[in-house]
Amino acid sequence: MTVFESVPEATFRAKVHRFAKEHIAPIAQKVEEGMFPRDVLQKLGQQHFLGAAFSKTDRGGGLGWSFEVIVAEEVSAVSAATEMARLASGALYAAPLAYFATRAQKDEFLGPVLAGDKVGALALTEPGAGSDAGSIKTRAERKAGDFVLNGEKRFITNGGVADFLFVFAVTDPAKPPRSGVSALVVPRESNGVGVVKTYGLLGMHGANVVHLRFRNVRVPEENVVGRLHRGFPILLDELDRERPAVAAGMLGIARSAFESAVDYSSKRKQFGRPIKEFEGVSFKLSDMLVKLEASRLLILKAARLLDQGKLARLEGAIAKLFATESAFEITHQALQVYGGIGYTKDLPIERYFRDARFMMIGGGTSEIMRFLIQREIYKDRIRRSS
Repeated sequence: MTVFESVPEATFRAKVHRFAKEHIAPIAQKVEEGMFPRDVLQKLGQQHFLGAAFSKTDRGGGLGWSFEVIVAEEVSAVSAATEMARLASGALYAAPLAYFATRAQKDEFLGPVLAGDKVGALALTEPGAGSDAGSIKTRAERKAGDFVLNGEKRFITNGGVADFLFVFAVTDPAKPPRSGVSALVVPRESNGVGVVKTYGLLGMHGANVVHLRFRNVRVPEENVVGRLHRGFPILLDELDRERPAVAAGMLGIARSAFESAVDYSSKRKQFGRPIKEFEGVSFKLSDMLVKLEASRLLILKAARLLDQGKLARLEGAIAKLFATESAFEITHQALQVYGGIGYTKDLPIERYFRDARFMMIGGGTSEIMRFLIQREIYKDRIRRSS
């Protein structure tokens, strides 16, 4: 079991909540309009809200994944696009380095990112490899002591603004994916790294999500993280940690939608009384709260298992599936409580609705989560019967 610094979760949550209110809320609309929140990432780094889970020797918070999901919820509750930038840099890019990199690699590629001085991005998804992560085609071929990287990565959050890219590539095409893939850190300014396009998204406006192309990019051998051809276990570990974290981000959106709907239903009157007095409205709010509380418990269960050094593949998939689908249902019902005014851009409720749709796809689709869950069900049954 990993030992973490003892900090009350409620105290930590209150600290992050204050930070988000003071530093993120004032720029949330600018982010929505396309501003990348680099300055906010620096402030988050100064407070150790980047890499809350990682050791202090790595310039993290030394608190564990249970605190990482708190940061994700609180930041996303104010600005989901800002949380995407924070998560992609300070958690998804950073986690493989924190758990698998050498001291020298951490000093060069991790510490500056967790401090907020640099930005990181995880480059996994490709045009032909989404849910099937084992089908990646990007190649890193050894030449003259270095690796030469060729291929494409798609839907890469922070990809157009990152200083460092954590890239998964095939280094031994003769082997199956589980034993022929390696993980490499690629500085963004390397010759041959280019942005094919920046995506415009239905929601998460302001998030930098791009299609990258690598053409004969030279990567020093010392940038390989973990052992050569041993990238697949790193990939699986990253995904196990990503799922409860992205679920927590969706929980934050849903919580804001719920709180907004509670306030509106208390003020809005129809037929001479507040609409909260109609069960058609108040029962919606009851169902929303049940989903919120259940989501938070499932997320925390997965996070606590990770903090104990245990595998959370099943629990992370359950948390992500339930929390992301619940977030969409909650924002949908919150918009319904608002009625016509909720469908306009005069209020943030339509943004919550658009933003909440994303993570039923990103980070592993709901369908893939169901596949992982049923697979673990039958694995457990086989273990019990043997």
